[in-house]
Amino acid sequence: MKKAVGWIVLALVIFYIGTNPGPAADIARGLGDGVAEVFRNIGTFFAELAD
Repeated sequence: MKKAVGWIVLALVIFYIGTNPGPAADIARGLGDGVAEVFRNIGTFFAELAD
C-alpha cells in the first residue's frame, strides 16, 4: 500500500512539473534557497563558535 501511494505521489509531482513548469521552478528555487540558507547559518554558527 505504501509503495502504491509513493508511486501515485511521484506521478502527480511529475504531472505538475510537466503542466506548470514556471511555478514548479519557483518552488524548487525556493526550497534550494532555504537549504542554502540553513547551511550558511550553520557555517556562521561554527565560525562564531571558533572566535
